[in-house]
Amino acid sequence: MSAPERIPPRSVTAAELLAHGELKVRGRIRDASNAALFCTVAQDGEEASCVYKPVAGERPLWDFPDGTLAQREVAAYEVARATGWDLVPPTVLRDGPYGEGMVQLWIDVAPDAAELLALVDAEEPEPGWRAIGLADVGEGRTALLVHADDERLRRLAVLDAVINNADRKGGHLLPTADGRLYGIDHGVTFNVDNKLRTLLWGWAGEPLPADAVEVLEGLRTALGGALGTRLAELITAAELDATRARVDALLTAGKHPEPSGEWPAIPWPPV
Repeated sequence: MSAPERIPPRSVTAAELLAHGELKVRGRIRDASNAALFCTVAQDGEEASCVYKPVAGERPLWDFPDGTLAQREVAAYEVARATGWDLVPPTVLRDGPYGEGMVQLWIDVAPDAAELLALVDAEEPEPGWRAIGLADVGEGRTALLVHADDERLRRLAVLDAVINNADRKGGHLLPTADGRLYGIDHGVTFNVDNKLRTLLWGWAGEPLPADAVEVLEGLRTALGGALGTRLAELITAAELDATRARVDALLTAGKHPEPSGEWPAIPWPPV
């Protein structure tokens, strides 16, 4: 479903409009695993397109408490906002036509954006690409699944390690016409157990870049202050402690995490 994205002027932030504007359902996003509704939100003549995921439409999961996915989406946005990398669209928790839910600014994907993922008939990736692993392409054949060696993806890989994202698929990557990259669908995050499952393994085991170390140091401080207070409203105390521990572990190791072997490393389906 597509619609012109209208981001509100600087007199009001996108988050403020999402939180306080009149929310109207325009349609349903049918390929979502949980109820996801395409909406508009308007206030004082300003309007934006958005996605509304009511808690009542969440599918129960065996490894996450029922009715918590919307809060986790908002928590992921709060952490992303604290990094300063602008990787997650503005996201709020509010009441809507079907009860409380997550409301997130709609992002239009650039139709001519460069490919971020590819399958190649090769044993090693070409320059500018990073290997994820071999994929079964049918008839007993395999191909190498690769992702772009892109700074935006690398930053997203760091964010995913912090929030313990269990579902970073290719369809959750939204490149825009102005060169930005957004990640969406963060409902299965912040678990106490290590559940990192992603397509962005291309830097596994490599040293973290200097800007990532600086951001992680800032997150460690923020988690002991205002960010920690905000997250405590959205996730459990144990989950917040685990988030702090992941940041500490990343800084201590000084490198991107590697698959643990205790949990499937790549989501299925990958797109």
